[in-house]
Amino acid sequence: MNDKSRNSVQNLASRRRKARHYAMQALYQWHMNRVPLADIEAEFRTDYDFDPVDLDYFQELLHQIPARLDKLEETFEPFLIDRSLEELGAVERALLRLGTYELAERIDVPFKVAINESVALAKKFGAAESHKYINGVLDKVARSLRAPEYNAESR
Repeated sequence: MNDKSRNSVQNLASRRRKARHYAMQALYQWHMNRVPLADIEAEFRTDYDFDPVDLDYFQELLHQIPARLDKLEETFEPFLIDRSLEELGAVERALLRLGTYELAERIDVPFKVAINESVALAKKFGAAESHKYINGVLDKVARSLRAPEYNAESR
């Protein structure tokens, strides 16, 4: 890979990281207040600098995760370690939805990236040890949804 290609990949990764960051915050807000998604998106686009953000990815996450909410939660709920879905904090729920969406719907995103990005956001926004919980649940989701990729990486 030449330097130009490497910079392009790093730029996309950085823009996607910021999109996930904003999407997690927007999904949290949606969960807590049930404000229409279009209103939340408009607020974020007004209040935040979207120049270094993959706007298409932000919009996809913001709109597709609620559209697939039941399926996403059905996917990760069996892997919740010590609590029910209702007992999850709003931040943890938003991150599990986000990570599970990427694992289920975005096969272009390596499973380790999907997990690591959600874990990083948990360290920033979640409770003290929530990143470990997010990692454990999403690891099991990845093992279930991405078995060939997961097994190839484990060798």
